[in-house]
Amino acid sequence: MTNINIIGREEEKALLEGILANGIADLAVVYGRRRIGKTFLIHNCLQKHISFEYSGIHNVDTSVQLTGYCQALAKQLNNNIDLPVTVDWFAAFDLTAKLMQKKLRRKKTVLFLDEFPWMQTPKSNFLAAFEQFWNTWASRQNNLAIILCGSAASWMIQNVVRNKGGLHNRITQKIALQPFTLYETEAFLKSRNVQLNRYQVTQLYMAFGGVPHYLNQASAGQSAVQIIEKACFTKSGFLYNEFTDLYKALFDAADRHFKVIRALAAKPMGLSRNEIIRVCKLQSGGSTTNLLEELSASGFITPYIPMGKKMKDSIYKLTDEYSIFYLKFMEPNRGGSKGTWARLSDTPAWKSWSGFAFESICSKHIPAVKIALGINGIYSETSIWKSNRNSSSDGAQIDLVINRRDNCINLCEIKFYENKFSLDRKYAAALQQKKNIFRLETKTNKHLFITLITNMGIQPDENSIGLIDQYISLDQLFVPWQKEG
Repeated sequence: MTNINIIGREEEKALLEGILANGIADLAVVYGRRRIGKTFLIHNCLQKHISFEYSGIHNVDTSVQLTGYCQALAKQLNNNIDLPVTVDWFAAFDLTAKLMQKKLRRKKTVLFLDEFPWMQTPKSNFLAAFEQFWNTWASRQNNLAIILCGSAASWMIQNVVRNKGGLHNRITQKIALQPFTLYETEAFLKSRNVQLNRYQVTQLYMAFGGVPHYLNQASAGQSAVQIIEKACFTKSGFLYNEFTDLYKALFDAADRHFKVIRALAAKPMGLSRNEIIRVCKLQSGGSTTNLLEELSASGFITPYIPMGKKMKDSIYKLTDEYSIFYLKFMEPNRGGSKGTWARLSDTPAWKSWSGFAFESICSKHIPAVKIALGINGIYSETSIWKSNRNSSSDGAQIDLVINRRDNCINLCEIKFYENKFSLDRKYAAALQQKKNIFRLETKTNKHLFITLITNMGIQPDENSIGLIDQYISLDQLFVPWQKEG
């Protein structure tokens, strides 16, 4: 039923396959950022069962959208015999019901509407018409599954998943498709005969993230540096102009989104909501809340609640690898000559950036970290922590805090190096000071473990023995885990 070329996505494949066998009408929603593989997943799992498929056209008026839709109906459901273009979406869905009826007699069939948000145009009443279509006809067809898919994740969540009108509580299945993990990225590359060691895979992930269509630019026999050079620093490269296209395709008024993304790119440690408003000169209110929710739902930024704080104190970080990479290296070097990335990847700026990039990767692989520590069966909460002290000599920040129900806390220090990490006396003293300040300010009585996460492992010496309680290597991040949501 499924195509062997699908890497990972085990829970998602099982859910889609279950739709075909459950004997009830289904309204399933699939959303996730652009290039993440939504359409590929649906086609490969359900292709033999799709009776009608239409993909919304970006930035056209209602008449053009209706013309395209009716042409698709004629081609797929009316033996290629032309149909008159309907006057509105209510008539279009009435026609759809009539043409689909004959497909429902024998086995479960799928109606697939891709780029669903693009079908909604101003004053078109599209969503109201679809609501009526589902409630008055489609929901009564036990042999029908409708799949709604869209890259504008925030629109899908607000208008479909959280719909307060005719689709309220009508969604039967939901898939929020996420980027690949390191484990899935390695498997995907190997499926394309791209054989790279895990240090190289991680370098590629730092620039591309776990976006399958970006990773598809990798070619066998090339290093991570060569792959990034071709995709990002040549004018014909797939990702050369992706940054602007990416945001404009997802957000109608992308200028404010660009401002927030650029502001967060300049502050790797993140900004609070009030700081974002001040830096970007935004209005405080619902519009800014919606803006941050849109970027978060689409996977570009991530809110983190500092330990001991509340939701309103969240720190927002830019966590989309490609966006960070573009603004840090690609945009300032668009006029560079051949070999630009080979030169840039051997500079102090790259070494500094790679540290932050690896921290972000580790934050996305917390389930793998917990597995490595043997605590995946213990309830825990993760956060970042920053000292309240103002003095740079007394202040402290901890990259990742795992606060466990078994009366222990892991204080995780994250380092990315080309060789095994070795602690000198100064750094060892700084770590001990962090631990002391953390206990003093949080007033915790829990046992504190200092945990080092480093890509090349640690060089045990007199400074690390007795100070570092556990260390996690890069290999331990390349493991599968069951995802939530």
